[in-house]
Amino acid sequence: MLVFDAHCDALLKLWSDEKISFFQDEKSLHVTVKDLWQGGVKVQLFAIYIPERVAPSDRFTVALKMVEIFHERVLAQEKMKHVRNKRDIEALKESEIGAMLTLEGCDAIGVEETYLKTLLRLGVSSVGLTWNHSNAVADGVLEERGAGLSSFGCRIVNLLDENKVWTDVSHLSKKGFWDVMELSSYPIASHSNAYSLCRHPRNLDDSQIRALISKNSMIGITFVPDFLRQGGRATVSDVLRHLDYVCSLGGERNVGFGSDFDGIDETVEGLDRAGKYDHLANTLLRYYKEEHVHRFLYQNFFDHLPY
Repeated sequence: MLVFDAHCDALLKLWSDEKISFFQDEKSLHVTVKDLWQGGVKVQLFAIYIPERVAPSDRFTVALKMVEIFHERVLAQEKMKHVRNKRDIEALKESEIGAMLTLEGCDAIGVEETYLKTLLRLGVSSVGLTWNHSNAVADGVLEERGAGLSSFGCRIVNLLDENKVWTDVSHLSKKGFWDVMELSSYPIASHSNAYSLCRHPRNLDDSQIRALISKNSMIGITFVPDFLRQGGRATVSDVLRHLDYVCSLGGERNVGFGSDFDGIDETVEGLDRAGKYDHLANTLLRYYKEEHVHRFLYQNFFDHLPY
């Protein structure tokens, strides 16, 4: 079974410690080239996430450093190949793994549209507008003010549409979410779960899930334990509960996975790294037909790429 994983934070860890090996460093990373190969991951999205501790004046520079790490330490591995679209993925050899670059939060661009244009030219194919707090584009989901898109934010969404780039609403405030639904042609939620099953502010309520489905968009079920269940150890069964729930709202062709590996400290029991995707696949096959499992793991996200 092939896998398309819509979100990981390996670049953050590689930036934080230059001694970490992307090839094989299982003590430090959930996502290594060895794990991707073992887990059947054909396409992995790598997020540029700038920690809040970085001074605003340095954030774009750090974003560029993460792009360099992507090229020098991820793509340098023999199996890894940079992909931006369906054509690139279809051109992958059987022995190759596609690596896609994303931006998690527009804090890195400040109020400079040119900075975003530069990142798009460097290969960013999906852009999350915020992390949990506010920036010049919009408020994040934990910002008490709860504002939507700014005028600048509207221009950014239009720019993403013009470039056929995903606008990622994970982490976005509710008002911002609905603004994006109105403006964007290519919205996704790369790593969010169902609020009805787990009342975490990062999860999507039923109206948001239905809105994404009605826009023929994608929702990536994430492996963050706190987003899967309230209290107790999260298991693969919890992942299936959220998948089932999105399907029950009509999202059978609008749901996939965005693990958030390397962005989490606690992991799902039996699903603690990319190399364990086979465990998830085998569990899914006990409840779904093979064609449906293939869609959930890979095809749905691939089909929804803008081009």
